[in-house]
Formats: sequence, C-alpha cells, structure tokens
Amino acid sequence: MRFDSVPMPTSVQLRPRDVRGYPVPAITPWEGDEPRFALTDYARSAECARMRLCSVCNTLMPRGPVWRVVGAAESAAIGEALAAGRPYRNLAPTLEGPGHRACMLYASMVCPYLARPNARRGTTAVQPDELTAHVVRGAARGGLGAVVGFGDYEFAVTGTQVLFRFVDLVEFRPHDTAETHLDELRAELARPERERNQPR
Repeated sequence: MRFDSVPMPTSVQLRPRDVRGYPVPAITPWEGDEPRFALTDYARSAECARMRLCSVCNTLMPRGPVWRVVGAAESAAIGEALAAGRPYRNLAPTLEGPGHRACMLYASMVCPYLARPNARRGTTAVQPDELTAHVVRGAARGGLGAVVGFGDYEFAVTGTQVLFRFVDLVEFRPHDTAETHLDELRAELARPERERNQPR
C-alpha cells in the first residue's frame, strides 16, 4: 500500500519530510538535505534513550509499555516461546530504539523493508559489526515481522553505539505484510490520548 494512504500519528505529521514526502524518524541521520533511512544517528539515538523520547516522532513516551518493530528472526523466537507457554526474554542488545504504539504500527507499514517480506535493504551499514552485519544492501526481511510491545526498555550508551534491551513482553502482533495492522492503527489513533500506548 502507498505510504500516503496510511493514517499518520499527529506527532509524526510534524516530522521533516524527504523529497518524496516520507516523514523522517527522529533517529535518522541526514547527509546534506538527504535522510539516510537505513542508518541510525548516534547522538539522536542517545538523546531519545536518555530522555525517553520516541525514536520515530521524537516526543515523550509515557511511563509504561514501549513498542518496536522486529524482523523475522526475533518474531519467530517470540512466536515459538509463546506457543510453548514460555516467557520471552532476549538478552541480545539491539541498536533499534523504542517508540509509541501508534508510531511503531505506522512505521511497520510505511517502511518498505519492515512492511513486506520480499522488500530489500537499500543501504549497507557504514561500519558493520556483530549488531549490524545483517544491514547489507539487497538483504530481504524474509519471514514474519512483528510489532511488539514490552513493559520497558534498558539502554547503554557506549563510545560508538546506543544499545537497547527490551523486557517483559506485553503484546505481539506478527505480520507477513504490515497492512494487516491498518485497522489496529486506526483504532489506536481513535483512542483518547490518555488510553493510548496500552496493549490491546
């Protein structure tokens, strides 16, 4: 589906846009007038982590659950744990920060790589390491992605990276194509502000 047909959270509407009209997430670095969507700005990510700001819209996340979009490997691990009746806890850090529920539902649909299993990455990580080795131009998401809610997040700011871990799984919404979240995004945006960011 076209990104401009996806309902946009109000806070995302205020974000800068690229030449196509895509809103640029808070943690996306710029090179001149061009956003580098596949990369993460270290300073912005650190600020969002420390100040509890959404990595998409750059506004405060209330105390309580946070959300992120996960790829095929983590989605499969969560699904397997839930099917077996086991708690899920991933101790491996990630560079991907949290956000509001509506922002992550929105991001899952408008980011081509997150939205479809056959979409391909357009950029390779600048300095690949164990956390970014999968960020290779042409790599497909594959498998099911998911929008996942967690009770909270932990973070560490190192000299070169901002590392996140997520604790206490509260919501798991897997998708093959993310347009399956469209009705849920509409419902989330229709909820009163005080009721948002709660698992459904």
